[in-house]
Amino acid sequence: MEIILYEPEIPPNTGNIARFCAGLDIPLNLIEPLGFKIDDKHLKRAGLDYWPHVSLKIWPDWPTFLRNWRGGRLIGSSAKAMTLYTDMRMTAADGLVFGPETRGLPEFVRAGLDLLVRVPLRPAVRSLNLATTVGIVTGEALRQTGLWPREGA
Repeated sequence: MEIILYEPEIPPNTGNIARFCAGLDIPLNLIEPLGFKIDDKHLKRAGLDYWPHVSLKIWPDWPTFLRNWRGGRLIGSSAKAMTLYTDMRMTAADGLVFGPETRGLPEFVRAGLDLLVRVPLRPAVRSLNLATTVGIVTGEALRQTGLWPREGA
C-alpha cells in the first residue's frame, strides 16, 4: 500500500502525512509541482525528526508516476465520488491518491483511476483537511488488509 499526493500545496499537511507514513511504514509519493520547497521549515517541523524513516519518492508529473507505478489499483479520494470509503475493498498492493488541498484531483487524474471514494460529510462542509482525509481512508485500508503494524514491531 502506498500514499500518493498529487501536487500537495500546504507544507504542514504533507509533513503530517509523512509522519503518518513513517509511523505505519507506508511509502509516500509526491507528484510535482509541489506548493512548497521540500526543505520548507514548516514541512520539516510537521514531520518532526521522522523524515529519515519515510520511504519517499518525488515524481516530476502524473504521467511519469503512472509509467512507473508497479502497484495494484489506484484509488482516489474525491468529494465528487459516489462510493464511500468504507465500501471499498482494498488490497495491500493498492495506491491511495489524494489531490491538492484547494482544488482536489483534476478530472484527467480522476478519469484514470480504478476507483474513487469519498468520506461522507454534512452538506454544510465542503471538505476535510488533507491529512485528516489521508488518515481516515488509509486507516480503513489498513484495517481491511490487516496491515496495521503490531505494537513494538
